Amino acid sequence: MDAININVIIIIASIVGIWFILYVIPIKLWFTAQISGVKISLLQLILMRWRTVPPPRIVRAMIEAHKAGLVGIKSDDLEAHFLAGGHVEAVVHALVSAEKANIELTFKMATAIDLAGRDVFEAVQMSVNPKVIDTPPVTAVAKDGIQLIAKARVTLRANIKQLVGGAGEETVLARVGEGIVSSIGSSADHKAVLENPDKISRLVLEKGLDAGTAFEILSIDIADIDIGKNIGAVLQMDQAEADKNIAQARAEERRAMAVALEQEHKAMAQEMKAKVIEAEAQVPLAMAEAFRQGNLGIMDYYRMKNIEADTHMRESISSPPQTTQNLKPKKD
Repeated sequence: MDAININVIIIIASIVGIWFILYVIPIKLWFTAQISGVKISLLQLILMRWRTVPPPRIVRAMIEAHKAGLVGIKSDDLEAHFLAGGHVEAVVHALVSAEKANIELTFKMATAIDLAGRDVFEAVQMSVNPKVIDTPPVTAVAKDGIQLIAKARVTLRANIKQLVGGAGEETVLARVGEGIVSSIGSSADHKAVLENPDKISRLVLEKGLDAGTAFEILSIDIADIDIGKNIGAVLQMDQAEADKNIAQARAEERRAMAVALEQEHKAMAQEMKAKVIEAEAQVPLAMAEAFRQGNLGIMDYYRMKNIEADTHMRESISSPPQTTQNLKPKKD
């Protein structure tokens, strides 16, 4: 029994040792590279393991580059790009595509684009096959006050040299929308825009909206234009409503001032009546004082009373008679 257990342990240890040796020393991968024409030593593959670089990725990328006829790509450069966080396969794919499409793209430029966070392979494909993007609905108002809603299709081609540091699609769409608003806003009549929508495209293209971006604008086509609200009429109605409210507020202010002035006049009239009553109350006192001092006699007093009675009679005669309505008695 002990001999059998020892043999089993030896077999398992041998299998594990062989697997470990094949993992550390990738002979199969080295042989594949040799028959593919890629010159790389076993020591380099072993050191890649120790540097936590997967040898299959580097070897496959070098085989692809060699078969495509790319020269100057070394394993050390691919390792450095991988350790920097780049995508080795995408860079090699982009270099092969650019070589086939006669696009000038160096290894240094491709790695810089990849490390900048852009898909370098997609950028090369976009240089060969331009991309069409649709703008969101752009609302603008012509000079005659009519609102227009336009949609455009922008054909873009990637500019390889501007991919690092160049603006993206969002900037292009924003600039195109701004150009459409400016073109429609400068039109005297909305009918002219509806008749010649290509005028908007020409005006927008002439502004060079792709400057400083990672793309080249090939064309801007107006896909659809719809008529919106009559903004001019709405603004006039709002202005008229505002003027009416202002006029009403001013009229209410004048009415309040008039009411206040009327109340003030009534108060002044009451004050004057009070003064008259106060003055009239002084008359009997003055007459009594005149009697005491001998300045007023009894005959003078009677003459004054006769004059007052005569004045009262004349006022009663001159006043219009008051008419009363005769009410018929109700029948039982």
